[in-house]
Amino acid sequence: MCGILRRDNTVNIAHLCHRITLYDGDLTNFPRVCEVIDETKPDLVFHLAAQASVSRSQEDPAGTLINNVLAELNILQAVIKARIDPMILIPGSYEEYGLVRPEELPVKETNPLRPTSPYGVSKVCQDFLGYQYFLSHGLRCIRVRPFNHLGPRQSEAFFVPSVAKQIAEAEAGISQPIIRVGNLEVKRDFTDVRDIVRGYYLALLRGEPGEVYNLGSGKMTSLRSIVDQMLAHSRAPLSIKQDPARLRPQDPPVSLCDYSKFREKTGWEPGIPLEQTLNNVLEYWRHRIEVSGEVRT
Repeated sequence: MCGILRRDNTVNIAHLCHRITLYDGDLTNFPRVCEVIDETKPDLVFHLAAQASVSRSQEDPAGTLINNVLAELNILQAVIKARIDPMILIPGSYEEYGLVRPEELPVKETNPLRPTSPYGVSKVCQDFLGYQYFLSHGLRCIRVRPFNHLGPRQSEAFFVPSVAKQIAEAEAGISQPIIRVGNLEVKRDFTDVRDIVRGYYLALLRGEPGEVYNLGSGKMTSLRSIVDQMLAHSRAPLSIKQDPARLRPQDPPVSLCDYSKFREKTGWEPGIPLEQTLNNVLEYWRHRIEVSGEVRT
């Protein structure tokens, strides 16, 4: 097993470094991608590198589009150049669906794509680029559209780890006992990232090249409920304050996944309860704060 990534981006996979062979490189560098693909000749390709923050995509739309589309294009071209025939996973996002109307819930793969952010547009581009290379070059690309997923080691740029970090810092006495949040009324379909990764593997083992599959829990939870569940496990009394800087423009109010197509094809079902995932994320941030030594005595 091997992977290609920038050496300045290994913090969250330090626990895996002794189990996989890592190649230093940037996927937007075509010659380097060709070198790695030609040397390793993979049977399975999991293309998981992307600028994945909606907020950041609004601040840097050009960078998001260039990075996300060019990186995938380079992988597909390198596979053709190496004359190999791997199964290739193209992860899209529920953000491709964007503005979903109430009567369209739960969201099927046939739902119209109405992305509301540059990130969502970049994932539509990746999705259809994979499909085009399947049609035009016969590459065995399988597209997936995962809904919100979370777990330990996720960046604090995302909602749940941001809340968990704030709770851990307040418990340690290094920040005010205030949890700053954005819009808590939106509802999302959350799945543990470990279930999603298992789904990715099954997609390449049992999925149909050229097809697209939704992955999600099939359950809708409000962000307010998420915060309430996490605060119930807090070791310190905390209050909630809305932070205008954390509000997203045109934030879709609801998302709910219909993953029946993927279940019928692969047998996949999410298995880790949301409460367990939230506890795991909170414990992860408590541990990070503790080992960093940032505890007020």
